[in-house]
Amino acid sequence: MTDHPSHRSHKTDSSPEGFIPPHGGYEDLLSFQKARIVYDGTVWFCGRYLEKRDRTHDQMVQAARSGKQNILEGSQASGTSKETEIKLTNVARASLEELLEDYRDFLRARGLRLWEKGSKEALFVRKLGSRKDASYETYKAYFDTRPPEVAANILICLIHQTNYLLDQLIRQLETAFLQEGGLRERMTRARLAERSRPHPQPPRALRSDAEP
Repeated sequence: MTDHPSHRSHKTDSSPEGFIPPHGGYEDLLSFQKARIVYDGTVWFCGRYLEKRDRTHDQMVQAARSGKQNILEGSQASGTSKETEIKLTNVARASLEELLEDYRDFLRARGLRLWEKGSKEALFVRKLGSRKDASYETYKAYFDTRPPEVAANILICLIHQTNYLLDQLIRQLETAFLQEGGLRERMTRARLAERSRPHPQPPRALRSDAEP
């Protein structure tokens, strides 16, 4: 899976050019789009195969939500704090790793098969995920008509895809931070650049020291 162009820049139409860089645009992030599918799929899966009173039900839904929401919040915070963006993106990654283990536990506790990474089933799901228009609807028919073993494995594949994208995003954010610094460094550069700009002098007749 290749990186998505939106992982290299966050878009917004409202930020003027200056020391606060373009930010937001989380819906263009492929990692957010995948995390949203994981969340929708997890809500469906838990509602279908886990008892509402089961503690694991709430834990899995919350972990899926945390993965999605922290990508969103990190993208929104990126304009004023790259540190916060990196931290929240890492929180999203950790939440999805927790969710991944919950799905593995579901399969293991029931004696169900975990697909190998190179299995034909996993490769088919990966191919589905490579579609530009992939959404929850892309997988819904499989969730609705296949047994829980298949649904769990599809969601495991989707989490792996999301985590791969998040790992790429985190590396890019770390590199950008090392090269460009955070808000304080950008403010300093902006002040220095403003001071070094030539400021045109008014005509002599308009200066306060002009002779009458």
